[in-house]
Amino acid sequence: MITARADVVGSLLRPPELLEAQTRYAAGGMSAAEFKAVEDRAVDWAIGLQERAGMPVVTDGEMRRESFQSQLVEAVEGFAGHTLDAWLWGEWHGDAAVGDKTTERPTKLGVVGKLRRRRHLSVEEFVYARARTDRVIKVTLPSPSMYANLWSPERSTEAYPTLDLFLEDVAEILREEVEELARLGATYIQLDAPHYPLLLDPKTREFYERRGWDLDRWLSRGIELDNHVIGEHPGVTFAFHLCRGNQGSRWLVSGSYEPLARRVFGDIRAERLMLEYDDERSGGFEPLAHVPEDKVAVLGLVTTKTPRRETPEGLEARIREAANYVPLERLALSPQCGFATSVIGNAVSVEDEERKLRVISETAARVWG
Repeated sequence: MITARADVVGSLLRPPELLEAQTRYAAGGMSAAEFKAVEDRAVDWAIGLQERAGMPVVTDGEMRRESFQSQLVEAVEGFAGHTLDAWLWGEWHGDAAVGDKTTERPTKLGVVGKLRRRRHLSVEEFVYARARTDRVIKVTLPSPSMYANLWSPERSTEAYPTLDLFLEDVAEILREEVEELARLGATYIQLDAPHYPLLLDPKTREFYERRGWDLDRWLSRGIELDNHVIGEHPGVTFAFHLCRGNQGSRWLVSGSYEPLARRVFGDIRAERLMLEYDDERSGGFEPLAHVPEDKVAVLGLVTTKTPRRETPEGLEARIREAANYVPLERLALSPQCGFATSVIGNAVSVEDEERKLRVISETAARVWG
């Protein structure tokens, strides 16, 4: 089992060279080989940044993705109307620096045919990264029920008469991905599941309930599908990331984990719970009392949304406050979320990003030795 006290969530800011190459490649101005070379350099850079910061766990920065969950529609047939807004719609809240923003849900978005995998989702990411670092590599995958957004009774019922049937196929594709990653030697896999905290807000909960599941079913069937993806893989540690939205330094909902904690923390078969705790939007540490004894709570105390300068002293104080609910030996530290959940990225600099990762590794050494 992965025991790292300093952890990462996933994405890093994309280098300008990569963003430019993505635009050129989409317009036919670069060959596939030229574009892959740019992607590879971006991954090398991302791994190097995390290593310099002293992180024992690294990712490839999600450099090969448009958004953290976009690789499913890129690798699997059956979807139509896909744009970046498929992952950005909603009423986003920001501080005075970035302001609020509302993005409408694309009307033609959705699953319109039976799903068929054209290629693996994340295997390329892992195979490339493992040859370039001796650190633990974390591979991130989306939770299957995140894709409820892509099913609708108007467009999808010919292929999938019910939401359940669609999400069962999504979960099976993700389970096969986990099996292949495990076969190739991956030891740390994370499911990203921000839709569970979104159920805390009445407006977003209403949208998800209109897909056909009420809150109770989201907390039972949804977790059942997550556990199907995780499967049985001795030697592979699983993390489960629960945030409240992260795009362009904005968020979707606020609120304590308390209404979800007992069932989500207790029922998911992941060993590490990646929890957002960077400011008052997340509520207090009291829900940590529901973390089972066989799980680690990874506290996302370092914000990725602003350049705020966290200190080891301040972070240690908060970790010891959380230890009133979960023993110190079952706690770890991470950023609150990724630094660039999509290609848009948050309102921080590369220097901020590296400094924040360094303070995480320094604090972990200070607290746990």
